[in-house]
Amino acid sequence: MSATSNYASERETDEGRVFTVTGGDWDTIVAGTDPINDERIIVNMGPQHPSTHGVLRLILELEGETVREARSVVGYLHTGIEKNLEYRNWVQGSTFVTRMDYLAPIFNETAYALAVEKLLGITDDITERATTIRVLMMELNRISSHLVWLATTGMELGAISIMLYGFREREYILDIFETITGLRMNHAYVRPGGVAQDVPDEAIVKIRDFLKMMPKKLKEYEDLLSGQPIWTERTKGVAVLDVTGCVALGITGPVLRSAGLAWDLRKTMPYCGYETYEFDVPTHPDGDVWGRYQVRLAEIRESMKLVEQALERLRPGPVMVADRKIAWPAQLAIGVDGMGNSLEHVAKIMGQSMESLIHHFKLVTEGFRVPPGQVYVAIEAPRGELGVHAVSDGGTRPYRVHYREPSFVNLQALPAMAEGGLIADVIAGGASLDPVMGGCDR
Repeated sequence: MSATSNYASERETDEGRVFTVTGGDWDTIVAGTDPINDERIIVNMGPQHPSTHGVLRLILELEGETVREARSVVGYLHTGIEKNLEYRNWVQGSTFVTRMDYLAPIFNETAYALAVEKLLGITDDITERATTIRVLMMELNRISSHLVWLATTGMELGAISIMLYGFREREYILDIFETITGLRMNHAYVRPGGVAQDVPDEAIVKIRDFLKMMPKKLKEYEDLLSGQPIWTERTKGVAVLDVTGCVALGITGPVLRSAGLAWDLRKTMPYCGYETYEFDVPTHPDGDVWGRYQVRLAEIRESMKLVEQALERLRPGPVMVADRKIAWPAQLAIGVDGMGNSLEHVAKIMGQSMESLIHHFKLVTEGFRVPPGQVYVAIEAPRGELGVHAVSDGGTRPYRVHYREPSFVNLQALPAMAEGGLIADVIAGGASLDPVMGGCDR
């Protein structure tokens, strides 16, 4: 056999055949016998893949089952919402922004309303009841968003039961939203100046029933998943991103807190009176999928505490600012055709004076004017920092509104989490970021 053979040399002796085995570089040995050793496969995961949380495209370069390079491609769900805002008045903007991150519509609306109110200089004029209702609705929305994350992530990792249970409990919250706003999603409920209408007593009863029921459901989730060997194998030590990586990439929300940093805008830069509420900021030291799972379950419990406190603070009072040049729409009612001005309110306007009728007509058709300027307002959404940069040129329509969307920013972390790992872990890692493509492609 030749000296350059890839096999051990041999020779015959009196004792029989003897093989001489020597060391060598494994890559060199394999390259000599495997003609496709250096060949890599490009896999397009999406943009219609069931586990990419929407129309997200992942371009993965694989060596065997190991991911050597990963790239995220967005833009397949482009809605043009930010551009459309420039052609609608300031109040109508609420009906657009609520459709961005469709799992967190109340947060989109609240951030937008806070920015417009800051431009108007009426931040301190928002009534206590309106602010409390905003906190109540946001925390219910945070719970429903995290339930969708738990349900879809469970489904992607093979836990079908948790998918059914997560959506089942979310339905209860959507029923509450429908009772309050008239719609399950895309509410346009939080408006500049307050909220569109008051919370009915029927909704308060439903919320209290939910607070009694949900702790037992959370315990069921943990019994199903936390001790399950497949769940722990697929989540512990998978898609690790430490706090240094999170800060370098601008990652916020549960992903950052699962790496050990207790950064939550409700605590660090309070808004809507969050500084007066009692709640903790859950963290986890490991920065993996398991840690993100633990943080989100803990956040559901903290949100339930906040909802309970908000219910106790709901004092009778107006839910819109007193200034009638801004307070529209007001006195709304839920009728058979959805939410609109109550007939009593319309009759009152019609019966007052021609001037008040003209004023109402102009307010509805043209909207109010916002002083020129620009602001940036950020709140803690379910996926992290949701920021609004609003610019006014002094007219009745926004000059520019741009959202700092956490889903868009957090997707930067996917290559850092996926490269060097297995293709199966791309699913777990991507799901743990909880991206919503409606927020990315706004």
